[in-house]
Amino acid sequence: MAGEISFFELGVGDVGQAQAFYGGLFGWTFGTASGGGGDGAGATIETPTLPGGLHGSDPGASPYVFFRVDDMAAALEQVRALGGSVDPVDLGSDEASAARFGRFQLCRDDQGSPFGLHQPPARSGP
Repeated sequence: MAGEISFFELGVGDVGQAQAFYGGLFGWTFGTASGGGGDGAGATIETPTLPGGLHGSDPGASPYVFFRVDDMAAALEQVRALGGSVDPVDLGSDEASAARFGRFQLCRDDQGSPFGLHQPPARSGP
C-alpha cells in the first residue's frame, strides 16, 4: 500500500563492523548487495518484518526511511508540485538492481526534511 514504510537503510563507515554490531544487537542476518555507497560496499538486512540495507562510506549518517510508492515518476512529480525537492543522488538505479530491490529516491519535503521513496520491484508469477 502506498505511503507505508517499505524499506530502511543505515549509512555506516564499515559494513562488516556494522553487520557484527547489528547482528549481535538484534539478531539480524545479512545478504550481499551491490552499489551500497561510494566504495560499493553494502549489504541487505533481513528482518522478520521489514527489509533494509547497509551502505558503507557514510559514517554517522542518520537512518534513511523509505515510503512505498506505486509509481516513482508520478510520486516525484507530486513531491515537486507540493514544494518539495528531489535529491540528485544516484541510488543504484541500474536495471539489475531495480529488478532485485526496486527503485529508490531521496527527497526533501517543503520544509527541507529528508525522506525516501521506494517503488518495490515488480512481482513475477501469478
